[in-house]
Amino acid sequence: MNFIMSEAIEVLERTPQTLELFLSGLSDGWLQCREEEGTWNVSEVIEHLIEGEKNNWMPRLELILKEGESQPFPPFDRYSHLRGKSERSVEEKLREFKMIRKLNISKLQSLINDKQNLEKTGSHPAFGVVKARELISTWVVHDLTHMAQIVRVMADRYRDDVGPWKEYLGILKKER
Repeated sequence: MNFIMSEAIEVLERTPQTLELFLSGLSDGWLQCREEEGTWNVSEVIEHLIEGEKNNWMPRLELILKEGESQPFPPFDRYSHLRGKSERSVEEKLREFKMIRKLNISKLQSLINDKQNLEKTGSHPAFGVVKARELISTWVVHDLTHMAQIVRVMADRYRDDVGPWKEYLGILKKER
């Protein structure tokens, strides 16, 4: 097992800042591109991360610590951010993400004050019994997954423009 709470927090703290540095000020061409129809663009990924902060990670952790396995997690709609178009800039979205994440990390640190809380279990509607530690680990890997997705989507925008170098660019190797 590799999970160490302080290391998990290192990634969770850096995700909003990393995205802010990488994405702020970019043109819409970068922010609205997508790999193919039905996939998410960069702006939609940020909205999904915000939804997760509001309705997934901390509410589920709090439920584990308060109710244990007696009450299953409410389902999380991974696509709720796609209903209704946001007119906010990516910078506004990133500010919201950064603010909510900061609050959630503070809550996380106050709730998980000893290793016993990491082993407490809850009931996931699809997976059954899950541990608090597994939920937090998933939160970290979820961040990393979406950061990789953002970079992959942006690289794909230039797929045809790199010409023969495509063979040497691992991020473009996967054919659609």
